[in-house]
Amino acid sequence: MARAGFYAVESGRISFRRDGNWYNDDDRIDNPRIALLFSRSVKRASDGSYFLQVGDERAPITVEDTPYVVRTIEDRADGSVTLILNDDSREPLDPSTLEVAPDDVLYCSVRSGEHRARFLRPAYYHLAPRFEPDGAGFCIRLGGGRYPVRLRS
Repeated sequence: MARAGFYAVESGRISFRRDGNWYNDDDRIDNPRIALLFSRSVKRASDGSYFLQVGDERAPITVEDTPYVVRTIEDRADGSVTLILNDDSREPLDPSTLEVAPDDVLYCSVRSGEHRARFLRPAYYHLAPRFEPDGAGFCIRLGGGRYPVRLRS
């Protein structure tokens, strides 16, 4: 008897792309419940590759950049912000981990510093008014503090 699992998509390649969406080959997975399940099921192998683990079933995936993206941001009363990630988890932004890649993409550390997350445009634009010049680079003002934003090479 056939079991439920990833058999229906084994012929395709599952990927999580820079735009924060899941794909089967080149078809975007538009079902939000499946996308959320996938985002909550990402695991990393010891060799650095990624796979989905749902119950006993595993499927290899390609992660173009990071397995986490910051979808949106919530302001907090103390001036800090909460990140809302693609798996619907929420965590406070540690502004000391902010960095900008050469292609002007903003990243931060998440999951107790174990992973990086890429900011999607809505989240990036939400923070934009808090950035200010700081010598040769720039910094961000959050929660009464001023934090330099590192430039990643």
